Amino acid sequence: MAGNRDRRRVKVGRFVGWSMLALVAATMLFPFVWSFSTSLQTRDSLLQIPPRLIPESPTLDSYRRVMEVTPFFRMLINSTIVTLSVTTLQVLTSALAGYGLARFRFRGRHMLFLLYLGTLMVPAQVTIVPLFIGMSRLGWLNTLQALIVPMIASAFGVFLFRQYFLQMPNELEEAAAIDGAGPWRTFWRIAFPYARPVAATHGILAFMASWNSFLWPLFVARNEQSMTLPVGLASLHGRYQTDWNLVMAGSIIAVVPVIIVFAVMQRHIAAGLLLGGVNR
Repeated sequence: MAGNRDRRRVKVGRFVGWSMLALVAATMLFPFVWSFSTSLQTRDSLLQIPPRLIPESPTLDSYRRVMEVTPFFRMLINSTIVTLSVTTLQVLTSALAGYGLARFRFRGRHMLFLLYLGTLMVPAQVTIVPLFIGMSRLGWLNTLQALIVPMIASAFGVFLFRQYFLQMPNELEEAAAIDGAGPWRTFWRIAFPYARPVAATHGILAFMASWNSFLWPLFVARNEQSMTLPVGLASLHGRYQTDWNLVMAGSIIAVVPVIIVFAVMQRHIAAGLLLGGVNR
């Protein structure tokens, strides 16, 4: 009797747990489903009361129109160039800084690391005006380098790599030194491949942050030649009325690369955070 009661209790607990997970998943997915449904409707059908989640006559006309009224492919190329450049450079600079702070002994390295961490507490909005003035004096406004160069350093990335390199066995560096490797060769051939999980984790996070970045591109990229997708989609909002089917169609296209990258690389996020020393 006690065994049957325990099994029944376990089944009820699993049912409650799975029901809660299903409810949370439905809550998270509903905005995406609603956005996709809106992108398949015409402007007139959106004004129907009550609104319909499943359109009566779904159409892809919104996807065609959003590419006609905006320089969509130009914005897509700009977002791709900026995102890949920022992601690659952030991983490299964070790995170099983290390796130096973790493996080299020099006076003030702990204070330097604390200064790095302190920058995490500074709101990004505080740095916008000085950065804008700097970009203006360099003549970089409305250029892609204005979107890339200020974003190549990441204090969070330095923290991740430093914590991971602190756990790297000394024997690896000693073996490299016996083979005649210098600091740069040791980093590039030994340390950086050793930190591959952290590099994948930080790369994914940097990719998503850069792809969805809006505020800084809004300040420095105002013409069509340098505009990125988030800024371009925001221009679809009218002063008095907005074609929400166009906005949703553009948003659905813009979110596809992020979903693909996350779906392919999601296991590296958990592995990198666990192995990266966050809990060590």
